[in-house]
Amino acid sequence: MGSVRKPKLGQNFLVDDQARQRIADALGDTSARTVVEIGPGHGAITDTLAGRAKRLIAVELDRALAPELRFRFREQPQVEIVEADVLTVNLGQFAEAEETVDVVGNLPYYITSDILLHLFAAAAEGKLGRAVLMMQREVGERVAAAPGVKDYGLLSATTQMYAEVEHLFTLPPSAFSPPPDVYSSVVRLHFRPRFAELGVDAKGFDQFLKKAFAQKRKTLKNNLQFAGYESAGVAKCWPEELPAQVRAEGASLEDMAALYRALRDRL
Repeated sequence: MGSVRKPKLGQNFLVDDQARQRIADALGDTSARTVVEIGPGHGAITDTLAGRAKRLIAVELDRALAPELRFRFREQPQVEIVEADVLTVNLGQFAEAEETVDVVGNLPYYITSDILLHLFAAAAEGKLGRAVLMMQREVGERVAAAPGVKDYGLLSATTQMYAEVEHLFTLPPSAFSPPPDVYSSVVRLHFRPRFAELGVDAKGFDQFLKKAFAQKRKTLKNNLQFAGYESAGVAKCWPEELPAQVRAEGASLEDMAALYRALRDRL
Protein backbone atom coordinates (compact mmCIF):
# COMPACT_ATOMS: atom_id res chain seq x y z
CA MET A 1 0.00 0.00 0.00
CA GLY A 2 1.56 3.30 -1.06
CA SER A 3 2.04 6.22 1.31
CA VAL A 4 0.02 9.39 0.96
CA ARG A 5 2.06 12.17 -0.66
CA LYS A 6 2.40 15.20 1.56
CA PRO A 7 2.80 18.72 0.17
CA LYS A 8 6.45 19.68 0.34
CA LEU A 9 6.90 22.16 3.15
CA GLY A 10 3.66 23.92 2.23
CA GLN A 11 5.52 25.93 -0.41
CA ASN A 12 3.65 28.45 -2.52
CA PHE A 13 6.13 30.90 -4.04
CA LEU A 14 5.26 34.57 -4.53
CA VAL A 15 5.45 35.46 -8.23
CA ASP A 16 3.58 38.80 -8.28
CA ASP A 17 6.15 41.60 -8.72
CA GLN A 18 3.79 44.34 -7.56
CA ALA A 19 3.01 42.38 -4.40
CA ARG A 20 6.72 41.86 -3.78
CA GLN A 21 7.34 45.61 -3.95
CA ARG A 22 4.37 46.41 -1.70
CA ILE A 23 5.56 43.93 0.93
CA ALA A 24 9.08 45.35 0.90
CA ASP A 25 7.69 48.91 1.05
CA ALA A 26 5.53 47.95 4.05
CA LEU A 27 8.67 47.33 6.11
CA GLY A 28 9.60 50.98 5.70
CA ASP A 29 13.17 52.30 5.59
CA THR A 30 15.47 49.35 6.29
CA SER A 31 18.74 51.02 5.20
CA ALA A 32 19.97 50.97 8.81
CA ARG A 33 18.07 47.83 9.84
CA THR A 34 18.63 44.10 10.05
CA VAL A 35 15.83 42.11 8.41
CA VAL A 36 15.14 38.41 8.92
CA GLU A 37 13.23 36.75 6.09
CA ILE A 38 11.31 33.57 6.86
CA GLY A 39 11.11 31.09 3.99
CA PRO A 40 12.60 33.11 1.10
CA GLY A 41 11.87 30.36 -1.43
CA HIS A 42 13.31 31.39 -4.78
CA GLY A 43 14.19 34.84 -3.45
CA ALA A 44 11.42 37.09 -4.82
CA ILE A 45 11.32 39.33 -1.74
CA THR A 46 14.98 38.66 -0.91
CA ASP A 47 15.99 40.22 -4.21
CA THR A 48 14.11 43.43 -3.42
CA LEU A 49 15.27 43.70 0.20
CA ALA A 50 18.90 42.89 -0.64
CA GLY A 51 19.30 46.35 -2.12
CA ARG A 52 17.48 48.08 0.73
CA ALA A 53 18.40 46.49 4.04
CA LYS A 54 21.63 47.09 5.90
CA ARG A 55 21.71 43.36 6.64
CA LEU A 56 19.41 40.58 5.42
CA ILE A 57 19.29 37.12 6.99
CA ALA A 58 17.18 34.68 4.98
CA VAL A 59 16.17 31.54 6.88
CA GLU A 60 15.37 28.71 4.47
CA LEU A 61 14.54 25.12 5.47
CA ASP A 62 14.58 23.59 1.98
CA ARG A 63 17.93 21.86 1.34
CA ALA A 64 17.69 22.49 -2.39
CA LEU A 65 16.69 26.15 -2.19
CA ALA A 66 19.25 27.27 0.40
CA PRO A 67 22.30 26.55 -1.84
CA GLU A 68 20.50 28.14 -4.78
CA LEU A 69 19.99 31.33 -2.75
CA ARG A 70 23.54 31.25 -1.41
CA PHE A 71 24.88 31.10 -4.98
CA ARG A 72 22.53 33.77 -6.24
CA PHE A 73 23.51 36.31 -3.57
CA ARG A 74 27.19 35.28 -3.31
CA GLU A 75 28.44 38.74 -4.28
CA GLN A 76 26.20 40.58 -1.81
CA PRO A 77 27.91 40.30 1.60
CA GLN A 78 24.97 41.96 3.37
CA VAL A 79 22.85 38.89 2.55
CA GLU A 80 23.27 35.77 4.70
CA ILE A 81 21.45 32.51 3.96
CA VAL A 82 20.76 30.36 7.04
CA GLU A 83 19.66 26.81 6.25
CA ALA A 84 17.44 25.96 9.22
CA ASP A 85 13.93 25.58 10.57
CA VAL A 86 13.00 29.08 11.74
CA LEU A 87 11.37 27.60 14.85
CA THR A 88 14.83 26.48 15.99
CA VAL A 89 16.51 29.82 15.26
CA ASN A 90 17.09 32.33 18.05
CA LEU A 91 15.94 35.48 16.26
CA GLY A 92 17.31 37.71 19.00
CA GLN A 93 20.88 36.74 18.08
CA PHE A 94 20.66 38.91 14.98
CA ALA A 95 19.91 42.09 16.96
CA GLU A 96 23.02 44.23 17.19
CA ALA A 97 23.65 46.09 20.45
CA GLU A 98 20.32 47.57 21.57
CA GLU A 99 18.76 47.50 18.10
CA THR A 100 15.78 45.39 17.12
CA VAL A 101 15.38 43.33 13.95
CA ASP A 102 12.51 43.36 11.47
CA VAL A 103 10.88 40.27 10.02
CA VAL A 104 9.28 39.48 6.67
CA GLY A 105 7.92 36.21 5.38
CA ASN A 106 5.34 34.00 3.72
CA LEU A 107 4.16 31.72 6.53
CA PRO A 108 3.14 28.14 5.66
CA TYR A 109 -0.46 27.66 6.79
CA TYR A 110 0.23 24.56 8.87
CA ILE A 111 2.76 26.27 11.17
CA THR A 112 1.56 29.90 11.08
CA SER A 113 0.55 29.88 14.77
CA ASP A 114 3.83 28.23 15.79
CA ILE A 115 5.85 30.86 13.93
CA LEU A 116 3.80 33.69 15.43
CA LEU A 117 4.39 32.33 18.94
CA HIS A 118 8.11 32.08 18.12
CA LEU A 119 8.08 35.75 17.07
CA PHE A 120 6.23 36.73 20.24
CA ALA A 121 8.88 35.07 22.38
CA ALA A 122 11.55 37.19 20.68
CA ALA A 123 9.35 40.28 20.97
CA ALA A 124 8.97 39.67 24.72
CA GLU A 125 12.75 39.97 24.99
CA GLY A 126 12.62 43.30 23.16
CA LYS A 127 14.41 41.94 20.08
CA LEU A 128 11.84 42.61 17.33
CA GLY A 129 10.70 45.89 15.80
CA ARG A 130 8.08 45.05 13.20
CA ALA A 131 7.04 42.28 10.86
CA VAL A 132 5.27 42.10 7.51
CA LEU A 133 3.81 38.63 7.06
CA MET A 134 1.79 36.77 4.46
CA MET A 135 -0.63 34.18 5.79
CA GLN A 136 -3.87 32.46 4.89
CA ARG A 137 -6.60 35.13 4.73
CA GLU A 138 -8.71 33.39 7.33
CA VAL A 139 -5.80 33.50 9.81
CA GLY A 140 -4.97 37.11 8.91
CA GLU A 141 -8.54 38.13 9.66
CA ARG A 142 -8.40 36.37 13.02
CA VAL A 143 -5.09 37.99 13.95
CA ALA A 144 -6.44 41.49 13.18
CA ALA A 145 -9.99 41.02 14.55
CA ALA A 146 -11.31 43.29 17.30
CA PRO A 147 -13.13 42.01 20.43
CA GLY A 148 -16.81 41.34 19.78
CA VAL A 149 -16.23 40.32 16.15
CA LYS A 150 -16.85 36.70 15.13
CA ASP A 151 -13.23 36.12 14.09
CA TYR A 152 -11.83 37.30 17.45
CA GLY A 153 -10.38 34.47 19.50
CA LEU A 154 -7.32 33.23 21.38
CA LEU A 155 -4.94 33.92 18.45
CA SER A 156 -6.32 37.49 18.15
CA ALA A 157 -5.95 38.20 21.88
CA THR A 158 -2.49 36.65 22.10
CA THR A 159 -1.22 38.51 19.04
CA GLN A 160 -2.62 41.82 20.26
CA MET A 161 -0.90 41.41 23.64
CA TYR A 162 2.42 41.43 21.81
CA ALA A 163 1.82 43.70 18.83
CA GLU A 164 -0.31 46.31 17.15
CA VAL A 165 -1.81 44.66 14.06
CA GLU A 166 -2.59 46.20 10.68
CA HIS A 167 -4.26 44.31 7.85
CA LEU A 168 -2.55 45.73 4.75
CA PHE A 169 -3.97 43.94 1.70
CA THR A 170 -5.17 40.63 0.27
CA LEU A 171 -3.47 38.54 -2.40
CA PRO A 172 -5.30 36.17 -4.76
CA PRO A 173 -4.09 32.60 -5.39
CA SER A 174 -2.68 33.76 -8.76
CA ALA A 175 -0.01 35.76 -6.91
CA PHE A 176 1.69 32.46 -6.05
CA SER A 177 3.08 29.43 -7.82
CA PRO A 178 1.66 26.90 -7.47
CA PRO A 179 -1.58 28.77 -6.67
CA PRO A 180 -2.90 27.83 -3.21
CA ASP A 181 -6.57 27.00 -2.65
CA VAL A 182 -7.08 30.13 -0.55
CA TYR A 183 -6.53 33.89 -0.62
CA SER A 184 -3.69 35.32 1.46
CA SER A 185 -3.55 38.33 3.77
CA VAL A 186 -0.56 40.59 4.30
CA VAL A 187 -0.44 41.96 7.83
CA ARG A 188 2.01 44.25 9.60
CA LEU A 189 2.86 43.82 13.26
CA HIS A 190 4.45 46.56 15.35
CA PHE A 191 5.82 44.68 18.34
CA ARG A 192 4.84 46.45 21.57
CA PRO A 193 4.12 43.90 24.33
CA ARG A 194 1.39 45.20 26.67
CA PHE A 195 2.00 43.06 29.76
CA ALA A 196 3.66 45.80 31.84
CA GLU A 197 1.06 48.36 30.72
CA LEU A 198 -1.80 46.07 31.80
CA GLY A 199 -0.08 44.94 34.99
CA VAL A 200 0.05 41.24 34.17
CA ASP A 201 2.85 38.67 33.89
CA ALA A 202 3.28 37.17 30.44
CA LYS A 203 3.35 33.49 31.36
CA GLY A 204 0.41 33.65 33.77
CA PHE A 205 -1.75 35.81 31.51
CA ASP A 206 -1.05 33.65 28.45
CA GLN A 207 -2.30 30.64 30.42
CA PHE A 208 -5.33 32.60 31.63
CA LEU A 209 -6.28 33.50 28.04
CA LYS A 210 -6.06 29.85 27.00
CA LYS A 211 -8.49 28.93 29.79
CA ALA A 212 -10.80 31.84 28.98
CA PHE A 213 -11.06 30.83 25.31
CA ALA A 214 -11.02 27.06 25.91
CA GLN A 215 -14.56 26.41 24.65
CA LYS A 216 -15.91 28.98 22.20
CA ARG A 217 -19.59 28.28 22.90
CA LYS A 218 -19.28 28.70 26.66
CA THR A 219 -19.46 32.01 28.52
CA LEU A 220 -16.28 33.43 29.98
CA LYS A 221 -17.52 32.60 33.50
CA ASN A 222 -18.23 28.99 32.56
CA ASN A 223 -14.84 28.56 30.93
CA LEU A 224 -13.09 29.92 34.04
CA GLN A 225 -15.15 27.69 36.33
CA PHE A 226 -14.36 24.71 34.13
CA ALA A 227 -10.65 25.64 34.49
CA GLY A 228 -10.95 25.46 38.29
CA TYR A 229 -11.82 28.99 39.40
CA GLU A 230 -14.52 29.11 42.11
CA SER A 231 -17.75 30.73 40.89
CA ALA A 232 -17.97 32.93 44.01
CA GLY A 233 -14.44 34.18 43.44
CA VAL A 234 -15.07 34.90 39.77
CA ALA A 235 -18.28 36.79 40.67
CA LYS A 236 -16.49 38.89 43.28
CA CYS A 237 -13.64 39.79 40.88
CA TRP A 238 -15.90 40.45 37.87
CA PRO A 239 -15.33 43.92 36.29
CA GLU A 240 -18.45 46.12 36.63
CA GLU A 241 -18.56 47.08 32.95
CA LEU A 242 -18.39 43.47 31.74
CA PRO A 243 -21.76 41.79 30.95
CA ALA A 244 -22.37 38.72 33.12
CA GLN A 245 -22.97 36.38 30.16
CA VAL A 246 -20.16 37.63 27.95
CA ARG A 247 -18.06 35.13 26.04
CA ALA A 248 -14.30 35.53 25.96
CA GLU A 249 -14.39 36.90 22.41
CA GLY A 250 -16.57 39.78 23.62
CA ALA A 251 -14.16 40.97 26.33
CA SER A 252 -11.40 43.52 25.72
CA LEU A 253 -7.84 42.82 26.76
CA GLU A 254 -8.19 45.55 29.38
CA ASP A 255 -11.18 43.73 30.93
CA MET A 256 -9.40 40.39 30.71
CA ALA A 257 -6.34 41.85 32.46
CA ALA A 258 -8.48 43.45 35.19
CA LEU A 259 -10.20 40.12 35.85
CA TYR A 260 -6.88 38.24 35.83
CA ARG A 261 -5.29 40.69 38.29
CA ALA A 262 -8.26 40.49 40.64
CA LEU A 263 -8.30 36.67 40.58
CA ARG A 264 -4.52 36.50 40.98
CA ASP A 265 -4.53 38.87 43.96
CA ARG A 266 -7.37 36.92 45.57
CA LEU A 267 -5.34 33.68 45.66
